[in-house]
Amino acid sequence: MPVTIKGPWSQQQITEFFEEVRVPLRVACNGLSGTPVLASLWYLPEEGRLWCATQSQSSAARLLAENGRCAFEVSLETIPYRGVRGQGSAELAPSRGEEILRRLIDRYLGGSASKLAQTLLERVDTETAIVITPERLVSWDFTERMTESRN
Repeated sequence: MPVTIKGPWSQQQITEFFEEVRVPLRVACNGLSGTPVLASLWYLPEEGRLWCATQSQSSAARLLAENGRCAFEVSLETIPYRGVRGQGSAELAPSRGEEILRRLIDRYLGGSASKLAQTLLERVDTETAIVITPERLVSWDFTERMTESRN
């Protein structure tokens, strides 16, 4: 299914943003009561999809296993504000949990030497990967107008 793109950025610019930025992705899952549930997860862009890892019994993993429809956002919280939000479908990939976690640790922590990395790796046996396939992406970039307001 082709991805619908809206906003000022091209698909290539969105891809570059996902690759460049090292902030958590916020994913909204459908809660069992009908109320959305939000989770922040490290992500790894790969071939048009976004990979995350979490404990297999986490709320996000359980809810996405029940209903893979989701929304997500990757955005900067410093001026100038810019980012990408989207909608898509998520699937769990338990067999890739350890691999994705290790790649995320390298991406966000620069390797596995830190105490945080070691803590995360202690639970690797119960880690699952989540792969989000975007169906709709909307970018925004307030660089021009926020730069003007600071001058």
